[in-house]
Amino acid sequence: MKRKLIITIDGPSGAGKSTVSQLLAEKLKYQYIDTGALYRVVALKVKQENLDPEDEDGLSLLCNRLDVCFGKKNGKLGFFLEGKDVSEEIRTPEMSLLASGVSAKKVVRDALLKIQRKLGDGGGIVVEGRDMGTVVFPEAEVKFFLNASLNIRGERRFKQYRDKGKVFDLDKIIREIEKRDSDDTRRALSPLKPADDAIEVDSTKMNLEEVVEAMLKIVQQRLPSSSK
Repeated sequence: MKRKLIITIDGPSGAGKSTVSQLLAEKLKYQYIDTGALYRVVALKVKQENLDPEDEDGLSLLCNRLDVCFGKKNGKLGFFLEGKDVSEEIRTPEMSLLASGVSAKKVVRDALLKIQRKLGDGGGIVVEGRDMGTVVFPEAEVKFFLNASLNIRGERRFKQYRDKGKVFDLDKIIREIEKRDSDDTRRALSPLKPADDAIEVDSTKMNLEEVVEAMLKIVQQRLPSSSK
């Protein structure tokens, strides 16, 4: 039996990576993994412990004792910190910015790299983040880089918050996404960029279904013949 594929979807904040990855995984009957959530969980723990994000020794100790796991809740992938469901707590603008900061620290990336790669054992995954195709799974058979214009990404993120009953200022959201773009692309360690062999997808003028179908066609071309 041939090994199932590893599919990576990288891209900036608000590009729609999570939703697209989940739908693509469902169609392929693969496991969806949101590794970016791991950094958000670390960020939440940093906040809870009132830890200085620049304290690398403190971050190292925190990561070494981090109790985090994935699990299904109401049919969706949930994230649990020390047994508590924190799926909603980690999806705020504050956690997004803090996650960008802690993810730039080598001690944090080194600690989570092992967890991420273990999740990929055996293939059959759709994994999304910012350096999945460049650093975590450079051997992945299919790599995508999903992007969209800054304003479109801001509007999409605004609607996500609104649909959950959360009210944030659209202009502020756009500014925060722009700042995270700058932080992620300029950091010295694992900067956000497409892998050399990544297929770039601009979803600015595409709806969700069109993005997923475009990716699915590419993946199907690379599936082992026995899996098609």
